[in-house]
Amino acid sequence: MLKLKRGLSLLATLPLVFSLSACAGKLGGSGGSLLDTIKSRGKLICGVSGQLPGFSYVKSNGEYAGLDVDICRAIAAAIFNDPNKVEFRNLNSKERFTALQTGEVDILSRNTTWSMSRDTSIGIKFAAVIFYDGQGIMVKKNSGIQKLEDLKGKSICIGTGTTNEQNLTDQMRQRGVNYKPLVFEDANTVFATYEQGRCEGVTADRSQLVSRRTTLSKPDDHIVLDTVLSKEPLAPAVVNGDSKWLDMVRWTIFALVNAEELGVNSQNVSQLANSNNPEVKRLLGTEGNLGKGMGLTNDFVVHIIKNVGNYGEIYERNLGKNSELKLERGPNKLWNQGGILYAPPFR
Repeated sequence: MLKLKRGLSLLATLPLVFSLSACAGKLGGSGGSLLDTIKSRGKLICGVSGQLPGFSYVKSNGEYAGLDVDICRAIAAAIFNDPNKVEFRNLNSKERFTALQTGEVDILSRNTTWSMSRDTSIGIKFAAVIFYDGQGIMVKKNSGIQKLEDLKGKSICIGTGTTNEQNLTDQMRQRGVNYKPLVFEDANTVFATYEQGRCEGVTADRSQLVSRRTTLSKPDDHIVLDTVLSKEPLAPAVVNGDSKWLDMVRWTIFALVNAEELGVNSQNVSQLANSNNPEVKRLLGTEGNLGKGMGLTNDFVVHIIKNVGNYGEIYERNLGKNSELKLERGPNKLWNQGGILYAPPFR
């Protein structure tokens, strides 16, 4: 009996051993970082939506574009000095976390809200906020709907696997408003169902509603209500347990923000490499060894900005004045320009 118990105890530990071995493989193997695996592979694998203009979508020429896409291109530029060494994989809201957890993708850059439950209980870590958003509701302009209470008894289309479901439930319960949720996994189905008139409203992050409105057959027939249901800080995520990879992603994002704050952009980065400003020198790697401390070259920020631009350039190109969406930056302005966008210093 004692021998049997010992045998059973040994067998009981085997799944844990194999599980830990599998996790080690996903994190780079033999205790290494995913960053080392990516370098050896020669490309970054980035999980995106692929269906959301302004954040991640495929242009008519087959090229991916958007804020989320450019974050991945910036990371590739930091590692390889080549923003095109990225493979993009489209993920819906339900499958995105599984794809990250299982190692199908190296990073999830997919308009994903940073929340406590996601950050602490599903084995992932968020790097840094790249867009401060809030949930809203879009309705037809001639519907007469002006506030949440006007949706009493009406149908609202929602994407499953998102924070939008719980937020809407909370807000409607607080107001005592009964409604009929129509829930779908695929974002295209959510908005197609709304456009077909099967639901009187559709809810998502406000930036997503503005983006999706441009894809409707008659965009001007729809409005986004002024009501903001929640705060939605959108951030890229990586698998938990790999601090080296998390640091690399996080400081790539911080580099984009700091570059804008210091006036470093894709047009002047080469000239500013000779700057006497100590902050600029540390950022661009002409002073100190900040890059090597992360396993990169000291001038990794030069590679990022030269290839992709700073945060402001990325924003205006994909979401702002140089895009079809023309979204005001609002809270996504720098902290010293009336917004809340802020990054720790390079030192």
